[in-house]
Amino acid sequence: MAKQLDYHTIREIFTRFHDADPEPKGELEHVNVYTLVVAVALSAQATDAGVNKATRALFKIADTPQKMLELGEEGLTEHIKTIGLFRQKAKNVIKLSRILVDDYGGEVPNSRAALQSLPGVGRKTANVVLNMWWGMPTQAVDTHIFRVGNRTGICPGKDVVAVERAIEDQIPADFQHHAHHWLILHGRYHCKARKPMCGTCIIRDLCEFEDKNL
Repeated sequence: MAKQLDYHTIREIFTRFHDADPEPKGELEHVNVYTLVVAVALSAQATDAGVNKATRALFKIADTPQKMLELGEEGLTEHIKTIGLFRQKAKNVIKLSRILVDDYGGEVPNSRAALQSLPGVGRKTANVVLNMWWGMPTQAVDTHIFRVGNRTGICPGKDVVAVERAIEDQIPADFQHHAHHWLILHGRYHCKARKPMCGTCIIRDLCEFEDKNL
């Protein structure tokens, strides 16, 4: 774990992230907040690309909780069987759709507690939905953010909750909204787990990573 970077260094890092990509976007395809919830729930232990491939046809016929219930667990399973843990995920999507219909009038709630009460929706999924759909400055820490946060010193922490807190505490307020997207994309395409691309990294001179390569 790298040491925590100071405020001015972190501000410079996120200024560079912003200048390179002012409006970073999540890569999961969705058509409304309900399909966003489903897509994020399906993405656990799966790639965004794999989820997108499976949901393009699915969301054309089941883009609301009621339509998903009408499709049924077997029908849903056929659409998502290329995704890891698809059987359990299908059960969860049907269960959460039933709860949304019965308890929320078919609408997706905009509170973390309510979202986390849904089957298959954890803190990370809730934070993604709150951030991407409602614009809240929530931080969804995945493996990319955990790695980048600890490797660079931007937001080090022993677990995902500690890294989430470090993001909230250390990253300037004006960068909070897009912070997790910048960190995810940086980890996915530059600060990779096995072969980080330090030679072309825009924050190489500011990063605390001891094993930088050229």
